[in-house]
Amino acid sequence: MNNSSKFFITIQKFITFNLAALCIWSIIFQEAHAAPHRIISTSPAITEILFAVGSGNRVVGVTDYCNYPKNACLLPSIGGPLNPNTEKWIALKPDLIILQDDSVVLKKHAKVFKIPTLEVSVNNLGNILTSIQVIADAMQTPKEGKQLVDKIKKQIDNYRTSIGKTKPRHVLMLLSDTNDPSRDLYAVGRNTFLNELLSIAGGENILPDTMATYPKISKEFIIAKSPEIIIEIGPTANLSNEGILNRKKAWTIYPTINAVKNDRLYFVGADYILIPGPRLVKILDILTRNIHPKLFSTTSNINQEIISR
Repeated sequence: MNNSSKFFITIQKFITFNLAALCIWSIIFQEAHAAPHRIISTSPAITEILFAVGSGNRVVGVTDYCNYPKNACLLPSIGGPLNPNTEKWIALKPDLIILQDDSVVLKKHAKVFKIPTLEVSVNNLGNILTSIQVIADAMQTPKEGKQLVDKIKKQIDNYRTSIGKTKPRHVLMLLSDTNDPSRDLYAVGRNTFLNELLSIAGGENILPDTMATYPKISKEFIIAKSPEIIIEIGPTANLSNEGILNRKKAWTIYPTINAVKNDRLYFVGADYILIPGPRLVKILDILTRNIHPKLFSTTSNINQEIISR
């Protein structure tokens, strides 16, 4: 056998050995990075994202506040973000807990029990979309994540296009935690995902940048600012027609406020209204309908075929 033949045999053995080693390494790597199969979700937004990217069948626990989709309601509850039932955590044997980055209590408990965690942020629109993809990647369903993100972006762009250069309306968005507008109320500040959606919907928040995320505001402040539109959001805003009339009547003690004067008071109690998740386009839809109803008085290109109401 000449030297040339020996050389090629040596090269062939080298390649064969390294291919085998690569295959073994690949199998070990995939097993070490296998998608989690027993997941605990610690917020409604996270739960909705998991189901939306096709991983709902791997969720074994949710919070007391997770009520969508329907299948999520059937899962065991692990309590709330401030009072987690850690005994339930252990019983459910999770291989991953997904939590929001501001969940201090949950992070502390997960560290104590040495349960792997994935942290996401949903405090603004950009972070919500990023978190959808991060969760989808962790579930090894990146395609589903990208499709969902692209769909949401397209829907939002449709609203931006339809609003165009329409004059913004001055809006006060209130967290509906009381039936009495004569009391101090909590409002939605500018540093929130809801404010971003409000802006896209053609609204201008009357609160200044200097105020807190969800500040308490007085009736004197509301009278002075006299918003064109007031939108109350939250569970207690889920009113019957009679309830809406009664709530509007309560506001009539402030007749100088433009929203009261022109009957531009709206009450939104939809279950998704405060959740920074995949249904955020529904929030955008209802805000736009309340702020610029004329856009919907005729045939419009604003996602009519994709917004299920």
